[in-house]
Order: sequence, then structure tokens, then C-alpha cells
Amino acid sequence: MSTSPDRLRVVVATPLPDELCEYITRAEPRIDLVVDQDLLPPMRFPGDHDGDPAFTRSPEQQARFEELVDSADVLYGIPDTNPADLTRTVRANPRLRWVHTMAAGGGGQVKAAGLTSAELDRVVFSTSAGAHAATLAEFALFGVLAGAKDLPKLQAHQARKEWAPRWAMRQLSEMTVLVVGLGSIGRATVAKLSALGAKVVGTSRRDVDVPGLSAVVHPDDLAAAAAEADAIVSTLPGTDATHQMISADVLAAVRPGTIFVSVGRGTVVDEQALVSALEDGRIGFAALDVFYTEPLPSDSPLWQLPNVVVAPHTAALNDAEDRLIAELFVENAGRLLDGRPLLNVVDTVEFY
Repeated sequence: MSTSPDRLRVVVATPLPDELCEYITRAEPRIDLVVDQDLLPPMRFPGDHDGDPAFTRSPEQQARFEELVDSADVLYGIPDTNPADLTRTVRANPRLRWVHTMAAGGGGQVKAAGLTSAELDRVVFSTSAGAHAATLAEFALFGVLAGAKDLPKLQAHQARKEWAPRWAMRQLSEMTVLVVGLGSIGRATVAKLSALGAKVVGTSRRDVDVPGLSAVVHPDDLAAAAAEADAIVSTLPGTDATHQMISADVLAAVRPGTIFVSVGRGTVVDEQALVSALEDGRIGFAALDVFYTEPLPSDSPLWQLPNVVVAPHTAALNDAEDRLIAELFVENAGRLLDGRPLLNVVDTVEFY
């Protein structure tokens, strides 16, 4: 089966509602969209790109699914969100040109596929970075405000039905917030925090111009910047370069009572050092949506610490996510057909 150079055969390899399938073909008429809903697991909630784990295919259905993905110029999603299935598909389908991943951190899935340099050069991979930025930035704002307004203390008094003596709370407009990472999530977080009057400092390895920032520091100077912050928000992807960047040394440098929010990837944080900082008060409050190991093990101290809010990696999900990803895909499909650079292309050296 061949496709005209001015058309793309796109096979949907991840759950996608019918209305968004229709939107994609309407918005970019040069796409030949192939989708068999009987071969895809039903979604349980918006953004459920894994689908119902109880879903199974018969051997005949699996063969049909593989036949479809192996006929694609482009894959909408990684087959079954499984890096091993991505490896099989890339090697079985020499015509494959582009794979769009549903996750903002899709680079990690591509890395896990263990593709060769030649395969990484042949196929372009892109992520859905940006589709989740607004809702993650809102969680970051929630975390900073919850810490500033003493949420654990309020909850403890309420649980005891205790009308406590009044106390002064911190005010965001008088705080310095360090945003670690200035990708789409970091930039959206900067915008929300600065709009409420916070002084916001960001980290980047490159010279960047981000509205709302008071200063940009290099990650090499992270500990010094953390020492001057009232709150720290980690938005970084999980890569070799960012592994445990929020280190024991960084957490040792903070002032007592510092607020910490994590919405990027849990591997960015030295979790054992974070627990110690929470126990001795260097970190006064933490709002955590991501963890080093997920699901968070039942024996993790983070479950029991009174100054921690644990979210099960759910802060990115919102009702608009699937539509936003479809819109991004349509934009990139047009770019590919027109010979223009794609957005959110995975860096196949650092895989972000």
C-alpha cells in the first residue's frame, strides 16, 4: 500500500474518541486517518491513553492491529503505550516517518524502546508537551498557595474541631519562587505566579527570555538559588541530565519552611533527601504529583508525613487534554506535509 507524497496515512494506535477522529480529518484534509475502535481499549476518563487494562485482543485482532500500525506513514500514539511495541513497529514498518506520543514526556518512552541510531534518524518522534501545561501550572500554583496558607495546620485544627489562635500567613506577592525548568510547564507556571505578584526566578542552561521572570540562573547554581527562595517548583522532564537534580545538596541549602512542588518527573528529585528535609522542617510543605517510583510504594514515608499532599500523577489530566493533543497533531501534520519543522520533536540524545 502506498501513499501519495502529498498525503499521510495516519493510523490511530491509542484510544481516541470518534469526534476527535472526525476533527482531525476535517481540520487537515490531506490526512487519511485509519482507526478501528474495536482494536483499541475504551477510555475510562479524559486523557486515558492506556485505556481499560481489562481490554484484550484475540490473536486475530492482535494480528490485525499490527497489520494496521505496520501500514502507517504516521502513528497517532505509541501502540499500546508500550516501548517494546514501538520497537517492533519501527522495525517492521520501513515506511514509518513520524510517531506522535501522547505524553509530554514521551521522550522517555522513545528512549526505553532502545532503537538504533539509524532508526532514530529515520523516524521523527514528537510529544504532546504544552497540552498539559496550563493544568500543571495550576497545580503548581495550588501547591505554593497551600504551603503559604498553612493547609496542613488548617486541616489539623479542623480535624480536632479546634478554633486556634490566629496567626500570620505568608503572602505570595512577598515571596520569591524558584521555577526549576522553563519548558512549557515552567513558562505557564511563571506566568501564573508572576501575575499574582510573586518574584519568580527560573533555571535554564540557555539564555531565555520568559515574561514574568526576575532572573534566570544556570542549573549549576541551583543550590544558591534555592537558598534564596520561599518556594521551589520542579517542572523538569526525566532525563539523564536531570536525574536527582533536586539533590541532597540543594535541599540542604534551603531555608527552614521552604515550600516544594513537583509536577515534572519524580526522578528529578532525590526522594530520600526530600523526606529528610520534610521531617526536619527545611521543607515546610510539599505538594507532589510525581514520584521516583510510581505508583508510590505503600511503605513510602511520604504517605504519612503531615506536611505533604500526595497526588497520584493526576494533575495533568483535564477535559480539554485530548482535544489539545489532537489540535497539536493537526498542526504538526500540516508542517510535515508542507516541509516545515515539527513542534515538540524529541531530542534523541537526551530524550526529552
